[in-house]
This record gives sequence, structure tokens and C-alpha cells, in this order.
Amino acid sequence: MTSSSPQPKRLKMTGPLIGTHNGHFHADEALAVFLLRTLPTYADSALVRTRDPAVLDTCHTVVDVGGVYDDGKRRYDHHQREFLEFFPDHSTKLSSAGLVYKHFGKDIIAHQTGLDIGSEQVAILYTKLYDDIVEAFDANDNGISQYDTKALAGAGIEKRFENRGFSIASVVNRYNYNFVKDEGKSKEQLQKEEDERFLKASQFTGEQFLLELQDKHLNWLPARTSVKAAFEARNQYDPQGRIMVLKQGMPWMDHLYTLEKEANTPTESQVLYVLFPENDEPDSKWRIRAVSVEGGGFDNRKDLPDAWKGVRDEALDKVSGIAGGVFIHASGFIGGNKTFDGALKMAQKALTL
Repeated sequence: MTSSSPQPKRLKMTGPLIGTHNGHFHADEALAVFLLRTLPTYADSALVRTRDPAVLDTCHTVVDVGGVYDDGKRRYDHHQREFLEFFPDHSTKLSSAGLVYKHFGKDIIAHQTGLDIGSEQVAILYTKLYDDIVEAFDANDNGISQYDTKALAGAGIEKRFENRGFSIASVVNRYNYNFVKDEGKSKEQLQKEEDERFLKASQFTGEQFLLELQDKHLNWLPARTSVKAAFEARNQYDPQGRIMVLKQGMPWMDHLYTLEKEANTPTESQVLYVLFPENDEPDSKWRIRAVSVEGGGFDNRKDLPDAWKGVRDEALDKVSGIAGGVFIHASGFIGGNKTFDGALKMAQKALTL
């Protein structure tokens, strides 16, 4: 995979001029600007941040300001009352990030990965990157919560902890603030400093996008073939197919959910435990991972047995009745054994408890 992350320019920029608004900035336009500048067309583009219509009219491409969405005119604002645009087969209204990604995403993916733009791989990555990172930018900027907060409150469900400062959007928001005194600075100097902070925020969001793309291209996408083979071979370890064995560690959970849906797998035959080696060495220890409920985080379809939770080594051998135990996490989502045979026996016994 190539790396064409846009770098700060010191020479005169000659590419098509990009415009966005000045003042308080958000994650969506920060990412939108970065995404444009990953493409050869915009690699040398300067950026102007203003709300002056006359200046914006001089720009080749404008994002998040201007009150116009028109791909033919390269105008990508989403704030107008009549705006109702979505990514294909999704229901989250687009922000400037989603608009740029919708129209340029496949070009960006093809350019970054070297894949053919018309290939199935690009099509898969295009949707996956929207699902896993871009859609959250759209939702955040449009005030859309991940869950129905009224329904949660009505059900008496409360947050276990506060995570407002943990998102990409919260990091971008921190770049808005200049903690150095502004007294005596000209309006031009203040705008220059604000623009510099925006570019840092844009670089940050873009780096996260490129890391996500790199992971999905080089790790997640190739894993699908291996996971599919393991899924199809799972009945040799359990007649109902509830144990799946991978020959090496890889991102497997998304693929498993998809494969089960494609196969119309009945609930009683869903995979409950996945086995994989800790490393590529011949004498590697083996891990047992309980499969999470889809979208459930660490809520599992079936935890490893309660009596095993938090137990290690010889004590685990004794309580499980299986030699070679290494550990079972206190929450019951993962464990390990010194050998494959031991891990398989643990998984098979866990099915019965």
C-alpha cells in the first residue's frame, strides 16, 4: 500500500483551490479537506478558510459551507434545509466528510492501495471504510446518536462511564482552542493561527482514516478467504459447527458474522468459540475466544465456563480437567492452552457447561 498522506507545503501551491469556512471547525470538514488532498488532482492545492461568498466563488472545490450541494460544481455543503443525501443503503445523513467520500472514496482507495478502481476489492473496502469510520463523522456532525437515547432512558439504562473526550470529534474540538494569550495580535495573525490548528486537526483525522484503510486492505480483506475456509471446515471440531479453528491470528469476527448470514446459519449452529495460535511458531500456545454477540462488545454468545474464569495454570488444569491450561480471563471472553489439542478439548468441554 502506498502512503500519500498530504504533507505541509512550503512552496507555492498550484492545484485547484479548496475552500471551507473559518471559525470553529469540526471533524467532518477536517477529514473532507484531507481526503481531497490525498488525490493527485488536489495534492498541491491551497486551502482558504472563509465565509465570504465572493472568495468562495473563486474556489474550485468547496466543502461544508456555501449552502450548495452539487457534485458537478464541486460544492459539498450539507447544511441547507432541503439536503437529504445518504451513502448507498445507509440512513445516516451525510456531512461534508461523507459527501467527499461518497464521490471520491473509490478513487482514494484505488490510489492509496494500487487496486483497480473497478475491482470487487475496492467496492468492498469502499463500504467497509464508510461503515467503520466515515459514517461516525457524518452522524456526529448531524447530531445523530448511535442509539435512541430516549429509548435507553425509558428502559432505565445508564452510562457506565463518560466517553465524550474519547472520540475523534472530541480530539478535533481540542484543536479549536488556542491556550496562548491573544492580546495584541492582529486579525490576520489570529486567522493564521486558527488555520494552522485546522490543518493539524485535518492531518490527525486523515491519518486515522489512512490507518483504517491500511488495516482493512492489508489485514482485514485478505483474512476473508481464510476465515471462509475455516468456517466451512468447522464441523470436524463439533458436529453442530460451534467451534472454528484458524491456523493463524487474523481479523475474523466481521467475516464470521457475514458468513453466517450468507449461509443462513441457524442459531443453534452459530460459532461460539474460535481457536487460533498466539504466534506463528510451531510450538505456539493457543487461544480460545468466545464469539461476541454482534454489536455487543464483550457480551458473548456463550462465555467460557464460570468456574474457569480468572483461573490460571495448574489450578485451571484441575478445575477444567484438561492439561496445559494457561489462563481464562476473569470476564470469560478469552483463554488459552499450551497446545492446540488442549485448547480444542477446553472449547469442546465449554460447550457442555
